[in-house]
Amino acid sequence: MAAIELSLALLSLLIWVGLLIGRGQFWQIDRQLAVAQTQDEGLPSVCAVIPARNEADLLPITLRSLLTQDYRGLFTIFLVDDRSTDGTAEVAKQTAQALHKDNQLQIITAKPLPSGWTGKLWAMEQGVQQAIETLQSNYLPEPDYFLFTDADIEHDSANLSHLVAKAQQEDLELVSVMVRLRCENLWEKLLIPAFVFFFQKLYPFRWVNNPDKSTAAAAGGCILIRREALERIGGIQVIRQALIDDCALAHAVKSSGNGRIWLGLSNSARSLRPYPSLATIWDMVARTAFTQLNYSPLLLAGTVVGMTLVYMVPPLSLILGGLTGNWLVAVIGLLAWLLMSLAYLPIIRFYKCSSWLALCLPGIAFLYTVMTVDSAVRHWQGRGGAWKGRVYQV
Repeated sequence: MAAIELSLALLSLLIWVGLLIGRGQFWQIDRQLAVAQTQDEGLPSVCAVIPARNEADLLPITLRSLLTQDYRGLFTIFLVDDRSTDGTAEVAKQTAQALHKDNQLQIITAKPLPSGWTGKLWAMEQGVQQAIETLQSNYLPEPDYFLFTDADIEHDSANLSHLVAKAQQEDLELVSVMVRLRCENLWEKLLIPAFVFFFQKLYPFRWVNNPDKSTAAAAGGCILIRREALERIGGIQVIRQALIDDCALAHAVKSSGNGRIWLGLSNSARSLRPYPSLATIWDMVARTAFTQLNYSPLLLAGTVVGMTLVYMVPPLSLILGGLTGNWLVAVIGLLAWLLMSLAYLPIIRFYKCSSWLALCLPGIAFLYTVMTVDSAVRHWQGRGGAWKGRVYQV
């Protein structure tokens, strides 16, 4: 038994050493959208597409933030009201009228959801097509870029200018930022930074941003994509069934063009979506966790074993080693725990949370592991992919 404990503790430590050395420095937070200078003339045209389903409470803030962008190029907004029941369209109209920006906003009533599409992607598809048709009918060229953003995202007034500058200066086909998620209450502080940390580990930003690497990812809350790139991959319909649509879009773009996409963190765009309880975060994770594993029971089992070995074995080794007097196991467990805590610390600080939360990563990982198992159970019960009153079985 002592030999097994030592082997597991040592294996966990070696895994963390390997992750820190050979996983694209995923824990770093240096990939951030920087302030960039933009030219005043010859700026590309941009159309924002916002799928909105029952977002009346947030639109007075989030839509206003888009309508008041300081971007000097042609910028139009197409909000697709995805069969809302809370007056989303009327609130959007009133928000634009209050700013005297009626001509910058078009509100589209979504058509019934066809088979084989997810609701968000169907709304985005209608927004894209309507944007092109509207510009053509006014004898204007098609947009140079599309900005895909969610209805719960508040943008700094210069955010679009910085996104466009990034895309133009580095010849990028897709620029995406992981918006700053809300992190105010206890559950958000405990679990939201870890959500970003796990995403970074799964998709190291340095690898995503390297055209020579196949790793591709994006964050759906804020994506600027070149129209030509979207057309080249066949449009939104190519990913019409994807529940993890942002990463699917990034993969399609990166694998079909010059491979130049960029993903980073940002303080200039933030989600106002509240997660007031454990249940709300649990549902957010469980909605797509099993999808990420391609609905594979084997990958699910491997994930459970891997999460246990990587995150839970270190503190268990420290505790059991101390209780049994096996100090070598205890020391190895402590070293592995310290390494994971140090790796977690940068994102904890980015979200301005207490540093001691870095030590809580094993318990947080346990919760995420259970959420992943629950995601599989929901899928097998026919409740997978539930969002905004719809359930998608893909």
